[in-house]
Amino acid sequence: MAGSQSRDISVQGTNDDAQISKLSCANLGYFKDDFIKYFVRRSSKRSPLINRGYFARLLALRQLLQQFFDVISQSTAPHEQQSVAQVLSLGAGFDTTFFNVEVDFKEVTQKKAAIIAGNAALHEQLGPDAKEKIHPGTIQTDALSVLPADLRDVKGVEAALLAAGFNPQLPTYVLAECVLVYMEAEESSAVVRWLGSFLSTAACVVYEQIKPGDAFGRQMLMNLESRGCPLRGLQATPDLKAHQDRFLNNGWQRADAKDMTTIYRAYLDPAEKRRAERLEIFDEFEEWHMIQDHYCIVLALNDASGVLQDFGFKQKAPPAGRVPFPRAD
Repeated sequence: MAGSQSRDISVQGTNDDAQISKLSCANLGYFKDDFIKYFVRRSSKRSPLINRGYFARLLALRQLLQQFFDVISQSTAPHEQQSVAQVLSLGAGFDTTFFNVEVDFKEVTQKKAAIIAGNAALHEQLGPDAKEKIHPGTIQTDALSVLPADLRDVKGVEAALLAAGFNPQLPTYVLAECVLVYMEAEESSAVVRWLGSFLSTAACVVYEQIKPGDAFGRQMLMNLESRGCPLRGLQATPDLKAHQDRFLNNGWQRADAKDMTTIYRAYLDPAEKRRAERLEIFDEFEEWHMIQDHYCIVLALNDASGVLQDFGFKQKAPPAGRVPFPRAD
């Protein structure tokens, strides 16, 4: 039990590292974020390699989120626009995109709720009565709900969501950034299976590591193990096909996965890439490609209502080749 609690604390600590890196990117102009500074106690300038990696990750995920809202709005009549979709962020940490519903460890949500409560610039984003709806460990407003829950207890997560007013009938965008990979394989599969049965119209976007078997992958595993953050689920999803199969075998209709090298080359906004590539001198190309080869984005869909038929990875530049979009039988 003590070992499990220690691992949980170490995993929660990765949130702090991520926010420092995001603030480094924001300070240098890679992307705009007016709120990240409130969630970082001590800033630190990251290397150009780390900055570019976070830029690629955030741009890819923001493009998918914007596309999701665009697709939903285009398929909805103007008089039905209000409350037509929702976003569920699993293991959101201190993410500042202000999603509809965030779920994380109680220790993390307590800190996040306290930070938002103590900063007018943050709680003003949630509406005029937000301050009265921020409590220790929870936030429940029309704009944002932050809920303490452990993803290893899917029944508990579902109960917390429903109690907060989450509507499983609405089209839902689910985000899990480096979350499932810290869980045992059977635990992450249970989460995927629960989501597949709970949400009839949904896009689930996962950002995770791959390729644990080569020299770089083994070193990546060792580094995180030494920090008390073992990637417990990586051996079960070592490649893109395994990531697709995890969804297709657990109740999802479609799944696609691409490594970050492919995404950066062909699926990110070319103008945004050119702008970002001028911000810093960059000469770590070999390591850059190795790192991007070892991360991927997985996109899975359930589309009972038919509104997500045009949602998916969209090419922004000529690709070297196209991988078909696998479907469940």
